[in-house]
Amino acid sequence: MRLVFAGTPEVAVTALAAIAKSGHELVAVVTRPDAPSGRGRKLVASPVADYAETLGVEILKPVSPKEPEFLARLAELAPDCCPVVAYGGLLPQAALDIPRHGWINLHFSVLPAWRGAAPVQHSIIAGDDVTGASTFRIVKALDAGPVFGVLTEPIGPSDTAGDLLERLAESGSKLLVDTLDGIESGILEAREQPAEGVSLAPKLTVEDAEIDFAAPAQRVDRLVRGCNPSPGAWTTFRGERLKVLVTRPAPEAETMVQGELLATKSSVLAGTGSHPIELVTVQPQGKKPMAAADWARGVRVSAEDRLGTR
Repeated sequence: MRLVFAGTPEVAVTALAAIAKSGHELVAVVTRPDAPSGRGRKLVASPVADYAETLGVEILKPVSPKEPEFLARLAELAPDCCPVVAYGGLLPQAALDIPRHGWINLHFSVLPAWRGAAPVQHSIIAGDDVTGASTFRIVKALDAGPVFGVLTEPIGPSDTAGDLLERLAESGSKLLVDTLDGIESGILEAREQPAEGVSLAPKLTVEDAEIDFAAPAQRVDRLVRGCNPSPGAWTTFRGERLKVLVTRPAPEAETMVQGELLATKSSVLAGTGSHPIELVTVQPQGKKPMAAADWARGVRVSAEDRLGTR
């Protein structure tokens, strides 16, 4: 089949590489426009665009996929199907109608659970034991199209969103290629999603990532893991923001006041709404990530200090 791939972040590159190695004909790649990055705010191409350069295929970067010029070029390319992984743009019906087999999205959840931009993050934060990936035909409604294939993936007790996305990118890329193969051969049919079990996973904001130390330790740990690497869970310490990158529940430790800190030479404990939690890796404002014990020594944590106070 003639394919036009759409995707933007690093997690989509794995699928693009798998498609490029498949028996299908990749004729172009669609990605988001170059975006400012770093201190100099220099315009930088997306990871998908960078990889597409190495493949030597045409790269389309519409500001909006509604642009007439983009739609005209897509029609000229005449793809049979458009596989999508985390593209980040809202596709109009005019674009959806161009490929005869539609746009096939690789989504990192077992649909209809966690429809939206951050399924893996929400799955970890909610305490799910299992997540997965689905391939489905894109329709106008959010992640509601008929499903072609599904895989599942257990969520480990220390998995971060980054860990899980890395694994799902690998297994999901194979699922996507298998789905494209099945569509081409005519042996694969999509099935409508069930009406029950729908949950939503909107993009996480910085405000969503603020730690509430009145919550149980397990919930704090899930928030930290779900927000790693982005947007990064955080709290405040002496009026400044402190990112908390890695934690570990400490159920054997004695109960502490919520937000209270107990620092030793090798560890830092914080009080929560249940048992304490160990801070393993933190990142003070304007500094690089560091071991929490090193941070505590540097700031000289006192008995009066509390996390989460402004």
